[in-house]
Amino acid sequence: MRKQVKRLDFSDRKTVAALYEGGAGAAEIAEKVGVSRAAVYTELKRGQDGVTLDKNLRFAYDPALAQKRVQEGLRKCGKRKGVDQNV
Repeated sequence: MRKQVKRLDFSDRKTVAALYEGGAGAAEIAEKVGVSRAAVYTELKRGQDGVTLDKNLRFAYDPALAQKRVQEGLRKCGKRKGVDQNV
């Protein structure tokens, strides 16, 4: 039996941002959002600009930037279903 994969939407990304800004680790974020730790690490990397640091001196996570990068990736693959154009 295959494991079901959950894709993060923009509201999930905002939750990740709030928890990460509050100092939560990847395991705690993964538990709250319902994804694996690896998915959280990938998401945090996707939403970093590589320059800005947060109050915890970690690279800041921007959910809007992460959503934009996901949409660009879907567009490159030609997949339009599930792409939110209002972000």
